[in-house]
Amino acid sequence: MTVFDLAERRGWAGKAGVFAGSFGKLCGYAVGPLLDAAGVGGGVRVLDVGTGGGAAARAAWARGAGVVAVDAESSMVERASRAVPEADVRLGTLPELPFEDGEFDAVVANFVVNHVGQPRRALAELRRVARPGGRVAVTIWTAPPAAGQALLGRAAQAAGATRPDHLPALDPADDFPRTEQGFAGLLTEAGLTNVTCRTLAWDHRTTPEEWWGGAIGGVGTIGQIISSQPPELISAIAEQFAVLSKEFAAPDGTLALPHTALLAHGLA
Repeated sequence: MTVFDLAERRGWAGKAGVFAGSFGKLCGYAVGPLLDAAGVGGGVRVLDVGTGGGAAARAAWARGAGVVAVDAESSMVERASRAVPEADVRLGTLPELPFEDGEFDAVVANFVVNHVGQPRRALAELRRVARPGGRVAVTIWTAPPAAGQALLGRAAQAAGATRPDHLPALDPADDFPRTEQGFAGLLTEAGLTNVTCRTLAWDHRTTPEEWWGGAIGGVGTIGQIISSQPPELISAIAEQFAVLSKEFAAPDGTLALPHTALLAHGLA
């Protein structure tokens, strides 16, 4: 396990509730296209890796699939188990999943590869547990980020916040271009074939309170950056957020935050 992986484990510990009430809703947008890309339907045995609150697992079960789901965080496993009692939900950590080779017809990972220290090994593991010819589909965020995704980071930067030392960046040797070509190339390096990648784009509807709540609750890297600052600096970030969020405000006071993500899939 890398230093990056250890930081991710610490950062997500106990975060299931606050994630579900904020950024979990954002990640739910990609669930339908992800399951479509993996060919998930009736009778398909699917593994949902990094299930979080169980959104993809629940949607796969609703399609008639047999669902197994894993997450590295126990609070996520508990929440997903309640959300999808029909699924087999258990602890499981990339890049070593607790399954035999070729157990699943389809494997999906919704915004998970961006949270692992060795993306190539993680994708190779997703391929390993899929049957020969089975589908693997994954999503990540684009870089540079879309305007809505960058909002909290802009507020933190404007207030003078810096990334704390306990949040290491991904080792450059393990990184890759967060573009359609770069992400498709990563899946190909992991041994998948017939790889394609496309960009998903949408406006995430939320409220300033909900979006700030996820950040101050320490969800994700930006949340950990913001929540680890001294109180006076957190207040300064909140002020900048209030100003900058007006760019995305609708007449009813909600926010329409543009986001873009990459959806790639291939055959094991």
